[in-house]
Amino acid sequence: MAMAGLYRRVLPSPPAIEFSSSEGKQLFSEALRSGHMEGFFNLISSFQTQSEPAYCGLASLSMVLNALAIDPGRKWKGPWRWFDESMLDCCEPLEKIKAKGIAFGKVVCLAHCAGAKVEAFRTNQSTLNDFRQHVITCTSSEDNHVITSYHRASFKQTGSGHFSPIGGYHAGRDMVLILDVARFKYPPHWVPLPLLWEAMNTVDETTGNYRGFMLISRLHRAPSLLYTLSCKHESWVSTSKYLMDDVPLLLESEDVKNVQQVLSVVFASLPNNFGEFIKWVAEVRRQEDGNSSLSTEEKERLAVKEEVLKQVREAGLYKHVTEWFSSANSCCQNIPSLDGDDTLSQIAASVCCQGAELLTGNSSTSNEFCCKETCVKCLKANGDMPVTVVSGTVLSGCSEQGVELLVPSSPTRRRACCGSSSSNYFGMHPVSNDVVTVLLLALPPRTWSGIKEEKLKQEISSLVSTESLPLLLQEEVLHLRQQLKFLRRCQDKEISSPHDTGKSEINVKT
Repeated sequence: MAMAGLYRRVLPSPPAIEFSSSEGKQLFSEALRSGHMEGFFNLISSFQTQSEPAYCGLASLSMVLNALAIDPGRKWKGPWRWFDESMLDCCEPLEKIKAKGIAFGKVVCLAHCAGAKVEAFRTNQSTLNDFRQHVITCTSSEDNHVITSYHRASFKQTGSGHFSPIGGYHAGRDMVLILDVARFKYPPHWVPLPLLWEAMNTVDETTGNYRGFMLISRLHRAPSLLYTLSCKHESWVSTSKYLMDDVPLLLESEDVKNVQQVLSVVFASLPNNFGEFIKWVAEVRRQEDGNSSLSTEEKERLAVKEEVLKQVREAGLYKHVTEWFSSANSCCQNIPSLDGDDTLSQIAASVCCQGAELLTGNSSTSNEFCCKETCVKCLKANGDMPVTVVSGTVLSGCSEQGVELLVPSSPTRRRACCGSSSSNYFGMHPVSNDVVTVLLLALPPRTWSGIKEEKLKQEISSLVSTESLPLLLQEEVLHLRQQLKFLRRCQDKEISSPHDTGKSEINVKT
């Protein structure tokens, strides 16, 4: 029995001109000579077809990330590190994207999560001429790319909202080359730039926001290594508002006399689920049969994280935070437990389940995974520093998978470890006083300007100054500060509605 199906669509022309047509080739040749196809070759080397009908945003972004040679820091398949749609799930569950597509703001979120620099513009925040200038700039460079969000109807194409990168620009005809990631439907094609603007200048009925475009490039420095802000939990809106708006007003209204009183004011009214707002980053990998050794790259990444952790614990502010938590003042119930165990096994069980979900490509829900057991091991070989590894066996249906969590730690004590290859060395993994210290350092400098006591204000300013921090920690703090600003812009709907940005609390690396 024959099954109904579609084999591509005929590209409506005009207004589009197929890239492989004689006219399309001529446009390409002329644009190449004029210097407006500079990013094309990197893009075409990474050109991919979206793997699901609603994955256009994910395919466009992974294509651009690979074109920019941004290292995802985790394996895709086998030994290869490469961006794939299945890896872009930190801001929205893949199953939801598969069913309903993805909003403009969520793609912006994913670009941030992936370690790219992204500037996003909705059409009600920009102009046709501005867009043209951005296109000219980006197509004249190998280091910047444009992803557009538009409605297909303007091009007489079937379908509705769609994402695709721009591969080039023809100045004489004022046309752009759209590298349509739905290659099963339409081939790459040239369209008039003003018509593309018209297609972007439409409202997404799902969100009620205008579509637009985003400029993606490499960051001049690495993104955060050990800590990150998360907007997965709905409480991020109240938490970011409290930190950015309420804390400065509270400090201005209170007559604080010392650092401990300042911390009491900050912590006294923390929103519920504050602990969901900032996380430390875990690295997850598949468990190899009988082999728990770390590769050179894994050791290097873990060493950098551990250096960041060490620098946090050497910061002057950390000592005050730890003292506050150790005192009777720390009655706030919204801050996670600071017990050294911080239930590492429980943390590992949750993270290993989420890691197994991504490693298997199952995008449904981590609730379908159950961690059968976890084991904390301390590995030491060939004179290397000891490494804390938590192994877990994750069950899904009738199958099971071994997953390992590489935990950054600093040496604090000894503990019995399971596994014959492990030593009795144990390190203290990141806990709440580390996390809170970093978050306080990331608050804008103006946060503390309302403190009345001038000497105390100077002391606080010295404690939170990024200029006195070691380079690694300084970059970590500045990145978190940028995340805070970005979340605030989202809260004010300058980019998108709430939940349209953020970063996953887990960085799964295979």
